[in-house]
Amino acid sequence: MTTFPVIPLVLATALSVNGVLSRKLSPSGAATAFVVGFLVMATPVRAIGATLISFYLLASRATKYGKKRKAQLEEGFQDAGYRTGWQVLCNSIAAFTAAVVWSVTFAPNVLPWSLLPSVLPQGPLYDSEGWCPLSANISNGLSRALLFIVLGQFACCLGDTLASELGILSTSPPILITTLKPVPPGTNGAISVGGTLASIAGGCVVGLTLFASLVIENGACRADWMGILPSLILWGTAAGVLGSMLDSFLGATVQRTRYSVDSKRVLQDASVPRDKESIKVISGLNVLTNNQVNLISSTATAVVVALLA
Repeated sequence: MTTFPVIPLVLATALSVNGVLSRKLSPSGAATAFVVGFLVMATPVRAIGATLISFYLLASRATKYGKKRKAQLEEGFQDAGYRTGWQVLCNSIAAFTAAVVWSVTFAPNVLPWSLLPSVLPQGPLYDSEGWCPLSANISNGLSRALLFIVLGQFACCLGDTLASELGILSTSPPILITTLKPVPPGTNGAISVGGTLASIAGGCVVGLTLFASLVIENGACRADWMGILPSLILWGTAAGVLGSMLDSFLGATVQRTRYSVDSKRVLQDASVPRDKESIKVISGLNVLTNNQVNLISSTATAVVVALLA
């Protein structure tokens, strides 16, 4: 009989409560973050949970940084990043699914996974001293692919968040990724040198976090640290910058950007123009919302990284 994962429960509760109190999360966002956070952190590979925590803390900090400047540039900017449940899922669903599949496959004897019916083929039981989760020899590379899905999504989301939240603070105007012409800060699909560098840094940080956590907790990974470090840094960085670019391309083409000529601010998806306010469309078709763009870009990046890594 295994013990209940108390530490993941406490951490998920603390992060969710902190999110509500600091207005990082709405009530639905906190509830969703609790469920996602608890089940991800309950995965026996603690590096997955550590990566989630680092992504959440860094993304929240970046969103809060420079909020006064961003409020001047974006109509309807949400103070401190007030994330809803849907926004939480859009930035975590692929990693969450990968963590659950990994746990059910390689740790079916561990709570809470032992409470679930066995519906997937079982792999070898996880042994932190016997095999590394990044080994390509485990279940035909399934364990490795699932961890790279986690890496791909969180690296993409953190890279895109840093690019969006910090790139908008640049003193030079950004350019639209499809036309390379200057556009107002906050335009969907806009890129800048500062934002691109931030996305590279975000992806690299996620790769380093996953690497450090794995070598600390797993003896087999520690013995092969020189073999796993380059791949995690390379694919983490690639997911950060390429995922951010994919997000920008979708934002420039299938996500509409509206601009208020009167207030000289970009309008958010849910922003309602005032009476007789002069509004012009800068770019994009009104097909997808920002959340949908985030979901597609981060999930696609995670899958591609898992297939190629």
